[in-house]
Amino acid sequence: MPACGDSPGMNVKSRHHLRADEIDAIRDALDEQLGVEIDAESFERVEFDDSDWDVVLVAGEPQVLYVDREDDEESDPFLTVQGLNAYPPEKRVVTVDAGAVSFVSDGADVMRPGIVEADPRIEPGDLVAINEESHGKFLAVGRAQTDGDDMVGSSGKVVSSIHHVGDDLFEFTV
Repeated sequence: MPACGDSPGMNVKSRHHLRADEIDAIRDALDEQLGVEIDAESFERVEFDDSDWDVVLVAGEPQVLYVDREDDEESDPFLTVQGLNAYPPEKRVVTVDAGAVSFVSDGADVMRPGIVEADPRIEPGDLVAINEESHGKFLAVGRAQTDGDDMVGSSGKVVSSIHHVGDDLFEFTV
């Protein structure tokens, strides 16, 4: 297992503890978006030399990432794959069948035929958590391209992949 900064493409440039108001903003956003409560003592933002990932370590684990919005320069906190598995969300979940697992795990966008269920509250542009139906494990983070009600079907891409198991962020360890 790589040591801190030894993950491929993930050399740590700096780490600093977040202020109470920054932690509150993360907690509020994750509660609103995903229905999860993060209860931890330490939150540290990590900057990398050679990666665009903007990550927050929660109790020393890379569990939150900031994802740029589509429409402006702002970014929103969302759970990483590790964070999703540590704090399973109640909302914005897209569930895929066993046939889609290898594709999603390799970073492929999610297509309608692989989806068995999607939160009907999902709107286009929302960040979503992608899990697999067999074991309930989370595989990826993506951006919805359509409403949750419109995700199950026979053809078309409905979620663009942002972060997945096996990518540099997933492999990063402290």
